[in-house]
Amino acid sequence: MSLQGTDAYRDDLTLPALVQRAVEAARTHGFAFSCRPEQGRLLQVLAAGALHSIAETGTGCGVGLAWLASGAAPGTRLASIERDPNRVRIAAEVFWDCPDVVILQGDWQRVEEHGPYDLLVLDGGGQAKGNGAADPARLLAAGGTVVIDDFTPATTWPPRFNGAPDQSRLHWLEHPELRATELRLAPDLSVVVGTRLPAS
Repeated sequence: MSLQGTDAYRDDLTLPALVQRAVEAARTHGFAFSCRPEQGRLLQVLAAGALHSIAETGTGCGVGLAWLASGAAPGTRLASIERDPNRVRIAAEVFWDCPDVVILQGDWQRVEEHGPYDLLVLDGGGQAKGNGAADPARLLAAGGTVVIDDFTPATTWPPRFNGAPDQSRLHWLEHPELRATELRLAPDLSVVVGTRLPAS
């Protein structure tokens, strides 16, 4: 969920058709917090490597989900969780012709219903992103990838947030079940990407 993310889609003629459809839905319904194009292109690439299943939290109007669906191989299952029932309805209209996509209404914990996943994107205001909230050992298949998005790029170590060590970011970067790194996608935007390590 990026502040003013919907506004980042200005006159881009290279968008996949499904992404364009989701962006138009977000604009029509005044939803400003869509996944930014930099995030979306990363999600599209990562989705291509998912063998069976993908999930995200925080559907919004479906822009991030559209990037994922645009990169996923045919037959890959995609699940997205959204708390707001009106946005669930809007996103369902965007994906009306995508039989492999399911949009569920509820909090982020509903993501557990369809796991484990090859790719999991944690979004939607941080409920699943916080220290200890989502368990990669339970939610990711062995070798699966998790993306925790919408960080401001770190300029110090340890990374800081509001003057103190950023415990949420450190939770993922130092998680014993993951090999993780922070990727800078733009001067003001980074994500943490982690791969679940094989059981020892």
